[in-house]
Amino acid sequence: MAFGAEELRVLRRALALALHPSPASAEDVQDCLRLADSLDEAMREGARLRAFLVADLARYRAALPGTAAGYLTLLEEALGAAYRPNPDDLAALRALRGNPAAAVLLDRCQILAEQDVRARLARGTARQASPVVPASRTRLTALPGGLSGPVAGDADQDPAKKPERKPADKPAAPKPAPAAPKPTRPIPTPGEVFPRRKPTPPPAPNPPQELAAG
Repeated sequence: MAFGAEELRVLRRALALALHPSPASAEDVQDCLRLADSLDEAMREGARLRAFLVADLARYRAALPGTAAGYLTLLEEALGAAYRPNPDDLAALRALRGNPAAAVLLDRCQILAEQDVRARLARGTARQASPVVPASRTRLTALPGGLSGPVAGDADQDPAKKPERKPADKPAAPKPAPAAPKPTRPIPTPGEVFPRRKPTPPPAPNPPQELAAG
């Protein structure tokens, strides 16, 4: 990425404002914004170009060894666009080691691959050297007493400090079924409901009349 004379002037002014803060004019602000937009567009264009190169490189690599010349040219161009060789590229270059251009590219790609490995190892070591303190413990250090005070969760480990558990409530005994309500009036007997009629006594016979004396 190359800067023109005007862009270098704006970049120098932006660096001066960053190192020595002072009121910036409206013209300086607009120039810095335009330069930032130009840089963003250049980065996007570089990413698009790199994506096209990587796709073409994969196609040429899949067609080796017949496309060795085109593959080596594309690989060198992709390396210039910040492309990092992958294991497939290293294997292809080893297979083409008889080609002088392939041998040169193989040495260059091996150096880049070793640099990537060292960088990954350094990042992993840095993460291990600075352990992350859980957020809960970090908050405890800001409390009165710090870590010397009781830590949340320790009461769970000490049985003497565990809160007493309330005895489980016993299941309630089943309630007896409600008794049938007592009738307020006595229940009538069948004889009272259906009274039997007493038979009518037969009529008494008339006394015999005495025969009149003749």
